[in-house]
Amino acid sequence: MRNPYWIVAALCMSLLPSVSQARDTTHFLPFEQVLQEALNAGRLDGSVKFYLAGNKPAGAVSVVRSSVTTSQKTNAFNKSDEAACSWALQSALIRMQNAAKQAGANAVVNIVSNYKNVVYSDAQKYECHAGALMAGVALKADLANVK
Repeated sequence: MRNPYWIVAALCMSLLPSVSQARDTTHFLPFEQVLQEALNAGRLDGSVKFYLAGNKPAGAVSVVRSSVTTSQKTNAFNKSDEAACSWALQSALIRMQNAAKQAGANAVVNIVSNYKNVVYSDAQKYECHAGALMAGVALKADLANVK
């Protein structure tokens, strides 16, 4: 005779999404909007300027450290993908600001998205991956002094 608990457990497991079916939606979202939100909220202090690849700062650029990376994830549960992506990007920008300050730099230049080490470069947008539970942003950039 078969155990009825085994049948109930099998039915329950078949109703749950498997790891292979987990959502991973790619978004390409406006960078400046999130940057301004972080500045307005005081999460970024304004001492370090941020430039996506394709946007050149006015003045001479002297690279202090190249190819600096950060990968930040945030809880996406019960948030829109855009809101979760905004939090993830702000976390990444805070990390980049701190790295720039430690290196004696006043700018983060040539910023590209670098999710799973695949570069996405756009002069206005960043790449974010959002799922049901987590959202993530990965950046690669150069720390520089702009005069």
